[in-house]
Parts: sequence; structure tokens; C-alpha cells
Amino acid sequence: MEYLLGIDMGTSSVKTGIFDRNGNPAAFCDASYPLYTPKSGWAEQKVEDWWSAICKTVHGVVKKSGIAVSDITGMSVDTTGCTVLAADENMNILRPALLWMDTRATEEAKLISATKDEALKQNGGGNASVESMPAKIMWLKRHEPDVYKKAAYVFECVDWLMFKLTGELNASMVNAAPRWYYDSYGKRWPTGFYKAFGMEDVLEKFPERVLKLGTRVGKLTKEAAKELGLSENMIVGEGGLDAFVGMVGLGVVDSERLALITGTSHLLLGLSDKEVHFPGMWGSYLDVITPGRHMIEGGQISTGAIVSWFKKNFCANIEAEAEKQGRTVYDLLNEGAEKLPIGAEGLLVLDYFQGNRTPYADPDVRGMIYGLSLNHTPYHIYRAMIEGICYGTNVIMEVFKGAGVRPKEIYAAGGAAKSRFWLQTHADVCGLPICLPRVTEAPCLGSAILGAVASGLYQDIEDAAKNMVSVDEVIEPDEAVHEQYMRYYEKYKQCYLESQGWMHDVTNFLLE
Repeated sequence: MEYLLGIDMGTSSVKTGIFDRNGNPAAFCDASYPLYTPKSGWAEQKVEDWWSAICKTVHGVVKKSGIAVSDITGMSVDTTGCTVLAADENMNILRPALLWMDTRATEEAKLISATKDEALKQNGGGNASVESMPAKIMWLKRHEPDVYKKAAYVFECVDWLMFKLTGELNASMVNAAPRWYYDSYGKRWPTGFYKAFGMEDVLEKFPERVLKLGTRVGKLTKEAAKELGLSENMIVGEGGLDAFVGMVGLGVVDSERLALITGTSHLLLGLSDKEVHFPGMWGSYLDVITPGRHMIEGGQISTGAIVSWFKKNFCANIEAEAEKQGRTVYDLLNEGAEKLPIGAEGLLVLDYFQGNRTPYADPDVRGMIYGLSLNHTPYHIYRAMIEGICYGTNVIMEVFKGAGVRPKEIYAAGGAAKSRFWLQTHADVCGLPICLPRVTEAPCLGSAILGAVASGLYQDIEDAAKNMVSVDEVIEPDEAVHEQYMRYYEKYKQCYLESQGWMHDVTNFLLE
């Protein structure tokens, strides 16, 4: 029996899984790594922390599964995107990684946006994201010139990990096109775009090859195999950004399905049968998931992060009660929220705690809780937060529909997939069924699928997904409830549109 290994590197931890060729999980193992925040808005991590956690989980999952390493034929990886690294000519890392959620490059993103270059059509012709590779590396050049000058190579977390595994440094198409503005249609770097904001020299620092997902990169190096406890015959397939690999793990390989990847943030990802560029969404990118299809995306920066923040800071009493009952805080929060009416008795939450990714690409707005009264409890606030996040998802869905992309089903994975209340709210607000796959660890399974393709078990990603992904349950929307939600949804949209100027002024004032 052939087995596949998938490594999923998230924002705060890594999860490693082993699957058989039919997608059945044999075992999982996870480990966390620290996040460093030296200044407000900054977020960094260290490669040595990543590698230590990866080694720990690989050893752990092999031991837990009881599977002989000689029976694991292929593997791949996924990581956070826009997590930027610089290395010298010997591939020594020069500074901690700038994590995707790092927002220090706000000014640089504005300078890039001001070019109005044609390449910006990939983010709907609007503002460049503060998260993007160009903004981060421009910040490095402007604020840490010695590091930038010494850097022979600039790349992302997934590229570093692929090099660590195989000794080969490449860029992943699924990162380069959406996050570096690589032209996936012409298969070239947009030299004029980088020149427009004075960063054309960085192109010499990018990896020479840009590979598609699942491309066979090579086998594990002797050193990597030893540290991981795996066979040197292990075949490694090209990996990529976690959410996009999650699309593969959800089986979203055609235009009738939409992937909803939840966690610290939300990503909505779909495929179109034609090229489409539209204000308020990112894309499209050709061939990054499956050949001949065009990927589009939208995203919310703060979703699971908001809920986690609320639990950590405001739910001590509920946590104590949960411990007494032998349950989780979220069990009690969900139960309490479900008993409340739609609209949380007058509460409205704007989920822009770290700015807006799409459709506004606005880093200078912040979250808001409106309507608080002495009648409200933590359960009210929790429900309003879940509703606000779902409203934000639906704003992106409306943009997709305006671009002519109209999926029939949503395939969900990640933290929110563990909450029936959250999923039902998503279905009711968006008016579409939510499909739950058998394996909810979609990025981890997606990485294993890429390993299966690279090792030749399946001919391509579509074939592998067809055989390794299955749906366990479908959550249908309630049309009557959907209509009720739309009243509150319209007020949610107005909240940003009518107060954005005031929020910009206040945010900038407070950050002075």
C-alpha cells in the first residue's frame, strides 16, 4: 500500500499527516512555533523554529501511524503565503521572516498602488496589498538596505522549505502569480511593473524557475532524510500557499465549486473557465491549480483571529464553567449564541480588526462593535462577531457574482468547519450549501495529493483529487433565515462605506 505525507505550515503551528492513496488519513501530528512581534503591526518568525517543529511532527506522525517509512512514496508541503525571506549566496537566512500578517509595508504598498501599472489588474486594479511580496521586499530595501544588498536570494517560506527538503530553490507558481505579480499568462516577470516603483533589481534575486503545483522537484537530500527520519527515496512534489493547496484538498478543481479556507483569516478561492479581472477581487491567474483554468480569490484578514482574541480576553467566566463541565469554551459560546435572535439584539460587528484585504484593500481601517448596551452579554458579542465575519464573506461573494463567477456550492475547511453554528450562519448568509469533506484538514491532504501526483500514483491533480477527496455532509441554507440576514447585511456594508474617511483619520491619528 502506497502512503503519502503532507506538511501544512500555518501561522502558529505545523500539522503533518499521512494518507493512503485513497485519501484516508492514517495519523496526524502537530507542533507550534513562536510568533515575534517586535513592534505594533510587525509579525516575524524564525526558520529554525519552523524546522524544529516540522522534524518533531514528521517523527511523531510516523511513530503514531506505525507505517514503515519505505511505504511512504511521496510528499509535498504548503505554507503561509507572503511570508518573505532573504538569504545570502550560501542560502544562509539573513533575518527573521516577514510573516504574511505583517503590516509594516503600508507606505510601500501605497507607492506601488500609485504606479497604476497594468499588472495591478491582478488585484482588481485597486490598491496593492500590504501583505504582498513586492511591498515587503521594498520595505526591506528602504529600511534595512544592508540586508537587502547582502541578499543573493529573495523568496517565500514554501521555497525555503522545498530547498531544505531537496536542495533545489524554485518559486511556486501558486505563490508567484497571486503574490509576486508573476504573469502566469505570458509566463514571465513583469519587468516594467517592478521598474515603476524602483525594484527591478529584485528580479535578479528571485529563484530562476517557477514550477506548477505537484511538479516533481526531486528526492529528499541525505541530510533532510536523516533529520526527518524518512527515506532518501522519498519523492517531493512542488508545494505552495496553504489556502491554494487547500483547494486541492477540498476537491475544488472546477468552476462549480468555491473553496472557503478558514483559520486565522478567511480565503475564498474559485476557478473560472475564462480570464477575468474585476474590481474588488484578486485574479485571475492561469494554470496555478489545474491546467487551462483561471483562479480568482478574495479574503478577510481577521476572522478566526477575532474569535480567538475575544475568547482570550473576555471569556474567563465562560472558560471556568467549561472546565467544570469538561467541555470547551467554544461549545458554550456556540450554545449561548444559538439561543439569541438574528442580529444579536442590536449588535453589529465590522470585522476589519487588521484592515480589509478584499474588496477594499484598505489597511487603515479597524474593527468596530456597534450597538452595545447594558443588556448585552459575551454571547451577544460572540454571535455578532460570527455574523459580521459571515457578512464579510458575502461581500466577497457579491464581487465574484459581479465578475460572472457563480459557484453552486461552497467547500469549507479549517477552524470554522468545527463549528456547526458558524457553518450554518455562513450557509444562511450566503444562501449556498456548505459541503464538508471527509478530511477537514484540507491543506494537509492537498499536500499529500501533490505528493501523489509527483510520485506518479495519479496522472494529474484532477485525477488525484477525484480519488482522494470525498464529501461527508452538506449543510443547506434556510431561505427564510437568509432573507432576515439580508436586512442586517445591508447595514454592515453601509458601515464601511459611510465611515471609511473617519476611520482613516482616527487610525492615522492614533498611530502617530
